[in-house]
Amino acid sequence: MSDLPHVWMRHETRASERRAPLVPEHAARLVSQGVQITVEESPQRVFPLAEYVRAGCRTAPAGSWVDAPGDQHILGLKELPDAPGALRHRHIFFGHAYKGQARADELLARFAAGGGALLDLEYLTDDSGRRLAAFGYWAGYVGAALAVLHRRDELPVPLSTLDRDELDDRLRRGAGAGGDALVIGALGRSGRGACDALETAGLSPVRWDVAETRDLDREALLGHDVLVNTVLVNRPVPPFLTPEDLDDPRRRIRVVVDVTCDVTSECNVLPVYTSTTSWERPVLRLRDGERPVDLIAIDNLPSLLPLEASHAFSAELHPHLLDLNGDASPWKRALRLFEDAVDSAHLPPAEETAHAE
Repeated sequence: MSDLPHVWMRHETRASERRAPLVPEHAARLVSQGVQITVEESPQRVFPLAEYVRAGCRTAPAGSWVDAPGDQHILGLKELPDAPGALRHRHIFFGHAYKGQARADELLARFAAGGGALLDLEYLTDDSGRRLAAFGYWAGYVGAALAVLHRRDELPVPLSTLDRDELDDRLRRGAGAGGDALVIGALGRSGRGACDALETAGLSPVRWDVAETRDLDREALLGHDVLVNTVLVNRPVPPFLTPEDLDDPRRRIRVVVDVTCDVTSECNVLPVYTSTTSWERPVLRLRDGERPVDLIAIDNLPSLLPLEASHAFSAELHPHLLDLNGDASPWKRALRLFEDAVDSAHLPPAEETAHAE
């Protein structure tokens, strides 16, 4: 294997993003094995910077990754700031750029302009295509918990970081209330998390997975009070829920939770809304009247439980960071996927872009 990598963990610019892709405990393990890690200051990150210092990490001001040496792998979670326009590093984060999402071509063009690359965490997979690191369990858990609280008229607005024990106590206090629930994708990470939260709330969710969605029983789907979608698809499929379904007189659904939030993608299986909800406004009313239906579609749900979510994700990710500069196939696959996406978008390479400007 070649020289060990240099990892630079950036500050997240979204104010509600409190997670970390690498926690101090796992950073210390990597440092002990020779990995150089720089951690940016971040006022909202759930782990104090001092914990990373004790782990042997270097520190840097928030946003200083733009001037970092070119051999640094810039590690983050959510969207990059709009500047710089040309990205010269290899970035590791959830890019949301391969399924036709809004601004996807713009992001890819920034990498093409700077000669950098996107190593998308959503597509860091093993040989069978299974994701190696994911926040899915806690996304599903929090999404289903919010649905229960909203159905009981107990959802705090605006939302703020949750304490796991306090959240579970609140779910148990109203055990059984809130109607029945259907979880689609129940066998996956997110689905298991959603089912666990619902069971904590005293509910026994109906569990659907591939077999049930292959030949969808629409009347059965509409016959539940709460619908939690945890299915992440990588190609267009017939939608699970449509605007026409919301107007169907058979509909019992009162709360829809979309954990995957593929709202701007052609792979969206719930084309009943056009923008995500937020911590400030977690609920969107889709239909009013005598049979209202509300939507919760927050695209960083696990950040509401940042400690649990960060520890779980970092435990899965950090062993693979050792091989960033080596021949490990997961990173090679992620790089090939990026290169194919740039080629498909017909973007000019960095030197041609510079010449044109």
